[in-house]
Amino acid sequence: MYAEQLSLRLRIQTISRPRLRCTYATTPYSTPAPHASRITEADVDGARSYCSNLVQKFDSPSHVLQTFVPPQARDAYLSIRALNIELARIPDLVSNQRVGALRMQFWRDNITRTFADTPPKEPVAILLHNALTSLKSRHPGISTNVMKGWFMKVINTREQYIDNRPYTNMEALETYAENTYSTLMYLTLAALPLNSMATDHVASHIGKAVGITAVLRGLPLIAFPPPPNHHNNNSAFGGGRQGAVVLPLDVMAEAGVKEEEVFRQGAEAPGLKDAIFTIATRANDHLITAKEMLKNLQQGKDAGHDFEHEGEEGHEYAEQSSTSRSQVDDIERGFGVLMPAVPTRLWLEKLEKHDFDIFRPELRARDWRLPWKSYWAYSRRTL
Repeated sequence: MYAEQLSLRLRIQTISRPRLRCTYATTPYSTPAPHASRITEADVDGARSYCSNLVQKFDSPSHVLQTFVPPQARDAYLSIRALNIELARIPDLVSNQRVGALRMQFWRDNITRTFADTPPKEPVAILLHNALTSLKSRHPGISTNVMKGWFMKVINTREQYIDNRPYTNMEALETYAENTYSTLMYLTLAALPLNSMATDHVASHIGKAVGITAVLRGLPLIAFPPPPNHHNNNSAFGGGRQGAVVLPLDVMAEAGVKEEEVFRQGAEAPGLKDAIFTIATRANDHLITAKEMLKNLQQGKDAGHDFEHEGEEGHEYAEQSSTSRSQVDDIERGFGVLMPAVPTRLWLEKLEKHDFDIFRPELRARDWRLPWKSYWAYSRRTL
C-alpha cells in the first residue's frame, strides 16, 4: 500500500514539475547535444586551471614547456596534454579492462560533442572547445575535421594497449609513439594553425623519441605497480600487484630478457640493461634525425629524407608550402611545439649516466635544469 502511494506521489511530482531548460548539454555521450552548453568565462577559467594543475602534477616537463607555445594555441596545448594524462591514467584507475573501455568511450563521446559545438561541462572539453572557438574566430572557414580524427587516433591507440600488453617488435613501439605523442604535436601545430610538411616531419621524429622514452620511463611503475588507490608517480615499487614488462618482444628475445626474472631481480635481470640500451638508442636516433633535419631546413636545404606519412589523412600539403623560404618560416612559427625534444634528450642522457638502470630513483626525479636548458634551446632555435 505504502509502495503504491509512494509511486503515485512520484508520478504526480513528475507530471506537475515545470520543465527547466538545462544550462549544459545533457544528452547521452554517444549523441551530440541539440544545443551548445552554456559555457561561461568562469567555466573556461576553471577548466584552464584544472588542466594546468593536472599537467603540472603528472607531466611537469609539458607544464614547463607551455611557455614556448604561442599564446593563441596555449589553451589547445593544455587541453591536449590534459587529455593525454587522463587517457594514460585509465589503466591505473580502473578495476578491469571493460571499465577501461567504457572510459575510453567516454572520451570519444566527449571529443565528438566538443567538435559538434555541444561540449559537456567537463574541464578538458570546455578548454578544448574554447580553443577551437578561438581558432575559428581567428581563421573563419577553417576545418577542424582532421584534428578530430587525430584525437580519435590517440584514444584508439591508448585503448589498444590499455591492458599493458608488450609491443610485438620495435616497429610496433614506434607506431604507438607516432599515433600518440607525434599526433599530440600535430594537434598543437594545427591549433596555431600550421599545416607544414617540414614541421610535421620534424615533429614525427621528436614524437617517436618522446613516446619511446615515455614507455621506458613508465616501465618500473608498470612492472611493479603501487597498491590500489595510491596513484602517485613517486610511489615506491613493489605494491604487491602483478605487473607487466612492456618492452618490444623482439628486443627482449635478442637480449635474453625474461619477464619473471625482471620481477625477481629488477635491474639485475639478465639482459635487461642491454634491452633498455637498444630501445633508448632508437629514441636517441630519432632525436638526432630531428636535429639534423632541423638544421638543414633552417638553412633552406632539403630535410634529407622523405616524410613517410605524407599523403595520409591530415598530412596533405599544398605545393607552395614546400619552398625553402616557406619551410624556414614554418619551422620558426612552430618551433615552440617541437620543444619536447629537450626534456627527452636530458632524460636519455641521465639514463646513460646511470648505466641504463631503469630502476634508479634519480630517473623519476624532476630535472631542475629543464627551465634554463629549454630557454637556451629555444633562444638559439636548437634541440
